Amino acid sequence: MTRSYREVVTMSQDIGDYKNKVYKVVLTGGPCGGKTTGQARLSAFFESLGWQVYRSPETALVLMSGGIKFTNLKNDEPYRFQENLIKTMMQIENTYFELARTCQQNCLVICDRGLMDATAYLPKDQWVKMKTENQWNEVDLRDNRYNQIIHMVSAANGAEPFYTIEGHDTRHEDLSTARNLDEITAQAWVGHPYYDVIDNATGFEEKVMKMISAVCNRLGIDAGDRLSINSKKRKFLVKNLADLKNFPAYQQFIVVHDYLVTPSRKMQARIRRRGQNGFWTFTHTIRRPEINKQSVELRMAITQRDYKILMAQKDDRHHSIFKKRFCFLWNNQYFHLDAYEEPCPNSCKGLVLLETYTTLEGDALKLPDFLDIQKEVTEDPAYSMFNLSLKEEMDRK
Repeated sequence: MTRSYREVVTMSQDIGDYKNKVYKVVLTGGPCGGKTTGQARLSAFFESLGWQVYRSPETALVLMSGGIKFTNLKNDEPYRFQENLIKTMMQIENTYFELARTCQQNCLVICDRGLMDATAYLPKDQWVKMKTENQWNEVDLRDNRYNQIIHMVSAANGAEPFYTIEGHDTRHEDLSTARNLDEITAQAWVGHPYYDVIDNATGFEEKVMKMISAVCNRLGIDAGDRLSINSKKRKFLVKNLADLKNFPAYQQFIVVHDYLVTPSRKMQARIRRRGQNGFWTFTHTIRRPEINKQSVELRMAITQRDYKILMAQKDDRHHSIFKKRFCFLWNNQYFHLDAYEEPCPNSCKGLVLLETYTTLEGDALKLPDFLDIQKEVTEDPAYSMFNLSLKEEMDRK
């Protein structure tokens, strides 16, 4: 029996337990980035919206305040300490996640750093060993565990006069060390599908507002005039996929999009699977008709079972879209580059698009200089994935 779209969506929500929204965000960044203040302001803002807010503490700070000095650890002690740190962080976070799941209202869980932060302090070979010993994989630890990552750039990178270690018993980094820590922490999260970098291009108050706005934007919350700064997606046509040797450190994924049948042609719904090394995340997105000239988009993580159920409602008017996605940081901005792959419609053959979320306007956004960027196509409907996937030219809009 073929189920209707409404029935399938209802089933998906029941399976996923979406009665109340649970949103898990990581606040990370180098020393003196505004993480502590940002956490307090983000909590107050969402509590004013009627949300329950839980704050998972920084596990490393809890352990280090108990007398541990990393520089005094010898032999395999640093390795075991990091392993136990990650396991402890998992358990602390899981306690908050479980409380959030049973909460009777919308719930925001703010994690003061996340699991991938701990990996930034491990040599690559040790991290590979640790993953193997514990049967961990980065898609689950990084992508499936958290809804959004916010990297608050250290004041040591762009706001040097404001960098200070006063009042922090566990902070001893000079400017150079702080910049390095900021960079390796940022790289640890490259690959997460919803990653926002909040730099020091503005004053601190605006920086905090940008951070709160980034969370609201991802959640589809209209904050009205309470947040004056909003980021938006910008899209650029790239001539071809550059030599990967010229890229900064990047994470590569396979991404597959499929559009679903909807009750109205003004409504869009799609499902996505995004994978790396055989591990996958699954997402269901619904874009509702415009209200006050703004499209409302609801995005939710789903299980593989939900994904298979929803695939039964695939819209035959659309091709499946296959991409290679390269995620990277450049100039304190998070980008992803999509190279469309076969099988694909003629409109997608050889197509390469660069995307980022930013508050910067026009030429103020500095684009990667190793890419041959032809033009901006943010407002061009010909480059919307919905239109690119259509099988019939006459259906495009």
